[in-house]
Amino acid sequence: MNTGNTTDTSTAARQAKFGTPPERIPFEDMVTEQPSPESRAQHTHHPEGSWNHFSCLALDLGL
Repeated sequence: MNTGNTTDTSTAARQAKFGTPPERIPFEDMVTEQPSPESRAQHTHHPEGSWNHFSCLALDLGL
């Protein structure tokens, strides 16, 4: 059995159908770095207002 000829034939058929694969893109070109926004109001803790971000079944039922 001639496997080299079969591989060449299948490779030629694949390239004829789909063409050549695109070139690889370097990782550095896929990643962009941006500085984070400096908003101090976002990162402060507000204990009186933080209760509304969480749900408690006992509070919902009025227990």
